[in-house]
Amino acid sequence: MIVKSGYECRFMHTDDQVISRIRKGNSDAKRVLYDRHEAYWFKLCLRYARNRPEAQDMFQEGVIKVFAVLDTYRVKSNTFKAWSNRVVINAALKYLKKHHWKQTFDDITVVENLTEWNDTILNELTAKEIVSLIQELPAGYRTVFNMHDIDGYTHREIAERLDISVGTSKSQLAKAKKLLRSKFELLFK
Repeated sequence: MIVKSGYECRFMHTDDQVISRIRKGNSDAKRVLYDRHEAYWFKLCLRYARNRPEAQDMFQEGVIKVFAVLDTYRVKSNTFKAWSNRVVINAALKYLKKHHWKQTFDDITVVENLTEWNDTILNELTAKEIVSLIQELPAGYRTVFNMHDIDGYTHREIAERLDISVGTSKSQLAKAKKLLRSKFELLFK
């Protein structure tokens, strides 16, 4: 058995077991949970942010929120990863609203009949290159694209969370895809 700061190795317990130990006051268990999920939480924030420092701010707020509301997590109803991802995404959205939300969305008609993604182009890009291209999107496009195409929110859920219309959500997504497609094509000309 590997021991880390008086606590068994982070891979020997499920998230639910670690959370149970946190709820019993085991501070080493908090570190285990953090270590296990920090990389993914930060990647979530990178997708919503314009740059790395902004992602770090979102990440910090997200982690604080995850541990602040950990008592609301219900073991049987969710996986911790899904639950914590939503908490971190909500923290990122709150950060965006607080820092530069006013001119984020433009409510123009939906761009219709966009062609599907070119899988050949996507297969040629690394994950880092794709995240970089997503970060270059205007905030409204980036936010809706991440929420819909990556995190699986519906347009209705996006509209409710961002306080925009369903039409605006659809429009922002279509524009984001169109802009990303043009950026992808420029890379491969």
